Amino acid sequence: MRSRVCVVLCAGWLAGAVCSISRGEDLSGYKGPELYRMYCASCHGVEGHGDGPVAASLKVSVPDLTRIAARRGGTFPTDQIRIIIDGRASLPPHGTRDMPVWGWAFGATGTDPQSEYRAQGLIGLLMEYLRSIQRN
Repeated sequence: MRSRVCVVLCAGWLAGAVCSISRGEDLSGYKGPELYRMYCASCHGVEGHGDGPVAASLKVSVPDLTRIAARRGGTFPTDQIRIIIDGRASLPPHGTRDMPVWGWAFGATGTDPQSEYRAQGLIGLLMEYLRSIQRN
């Protein structure tokens, strides 16, 4: 029970922080590693091994993001990872497309061209970073 409460509180804090950042702060000056630390490291770990501080509280194991390409025969699946990040691919631990765990920063809605352009730019930075940490 205590671990569930912790997860809910952490998720609530993270969602609130992310939503306020994504709506109130211009993220264009950030680089991939910074975005990763802000939005992904709490679950996936600082180095991407799936060992973030929230990971132990989850019902599912958190994947090692340094082995994405290795799990797919050495090819980094850019399109598949992009739709996971922007919420088009449904992954229960990430939340629904209407409320992904990282807020609206990476949401690709398609309704506001400027918002879409911004989100795709941020996703591109994250994609570059994820490619850079791939290991065999």
